[in-house]
Amino acid sequence: MRCCILLISLFCISCASFYQASYEFNKDFESGNLEQALRNLQQNEIVNKGRNKFLLYVNNGQLYSMLGRYDESNENFEKAFLFGEDYHKDYLTEAASYLVNPTITVYRGEDHEHLYLLYYKALNFLKQNRYEEALVECRRLNIRLQQLGDKYQSEKKFQRDAFVHVLMGIIYQASKDWNNAFIAYRNALEIYEDDYAKLFNAVVPEQLKVDLLNTAWRTGLKDEFESYRQKFNMPDYEFENNDAELIFFWHNGLAPVKEEWGINFVVDHSSDNAIVFTNDNMGVSFPFQIGNYSRDEKRDLSDLEVIRVAFPRYVNRPVYYQSAKLMADTVQYELQKAEDINQIAFYSLQQRMLAELSKGLLRAAIKKAAEKSVRKEDKKLGAMVGFMNAMTERADTRNWQTLPNSIYYSRVPLKVGENQLEFTLGQAEQTYRFTYQVKKDQTLFHTYTSLESRPAGNY
Repeated sequence: MRCCILLISLFCISCASFYQASYEFNKDFESGNLEQALRNLQQNEIVNKGRNKFLLYVNNGQLYSMLGRYDESNENFEKAFLFGEDYHKDYLTEAASYLVNPTITVYRGEDHEHLYLLYYKALNFLKQNRYEEALVECRRLNIRLQQLGDKYQSEKKFQRDAFVHVLMGIIYQASKDWNNAFIAYRNALEIYEDDYAKLFNAVVPEQLKVDLLNTAWRTGLKDEFESYRQKFNMPDYEFENNDAELIFFWHNGLAPVKEEWGINFVVDHSSDNAIVFTNDNMGVSFPFQIGNYSRDEKRDLSDLEVIRVAFPRYVNRPVYYQSAKLMADTVQYELQKAEDINQIAFYSLQQRMLAELSKGLLRAAIKKAAEKSVRKEDKKLGAMVGFMNAMTERADTRNWQTLPNSIYYSRVPLKVGENQLEFTLGQAEQTYRFTYQVKKDQTLFHTYTSLESRPAGNY
């Protein structure tokens, strides 16, 4: 009895989601207590485990960036990047995960997470006026995007990131490389109109249209300039040549977190050489070969006719602010959504749910087979194995949970010398004032992060 109570207690502790297991860090981060969040992160035993190193690196990198410690930030993002490049599967641990659960494996990061770590790294360089280094991250981003294209051939897969191309265009434009800036903006436009419109019902940011027109003019592509003016219904638009410019990024809210959910499957023993997991509501039937057993032996293979299999799912953390605007020299500039990380995360997981389903059922089948093999020799021990199988059934709830919900941006013209700018969140709920000292032909970069979000689920 004591053994069972202990096992149940351990199960209750271990069944917490990754977010709950690092709650103190998340609480401090979400309240804006970044220094304390950094200390909690670096002292958290779960995050610091070798299999969670990717999440340690990216969270370190993000916190250091928000604290203005850009070199330390990029050191951590580089470690995360190299982790993704160099990681080799531990096949023994991968195999063991089918006897326990996927949380014992190394977390390699979601596809979009590998893109955003390079986004942050490029931003850090831009804030230091290190355009050449930012361009290196552009090229790395481009390689990552090509890898996604090679990995996913289906049009319904998330394989092209429009905002990444916008960022590349911004960096090229700041470097006065008008031709490459135009190409990047044109690629971004195509992805917004094609992939993003279909997958996320997204619209093209107005700022992208303006930037595309300006770089077309700068490159001497007058026919393209005129064509885009007509396409965007901007027939009177004229080329803008500003003394200097500010690129303002607004990171709004927080990305979704993963939690566990389960599906009950009925075990069908009617097949001669297989047990079949079925769920009529989902229309799922998954056979697993178990070898040659007599009908009587198969009838004894299971005392449990219903099995629960655990899977990950995202939980949305709704944003608090729906809009924001900038004011400079009595001119108002709307911040426009360029990337909805929340939607991308949900869609990416949804697209691989069939694979998650297959892995979960295979895990359940292997556990079931191991239980029955032991039960044939010792029914009590077999019952204990079955109990442990149920207790260890868990989904992998790890993800980069401090990413923003969405990214907005705008380009603001500046004059040489001192510039005052007002940044307003929501309907005049919060207003902040910033001062910039600007040189001729300079492009400044500013990031503001709103950590406010509305409660979601158990979080």
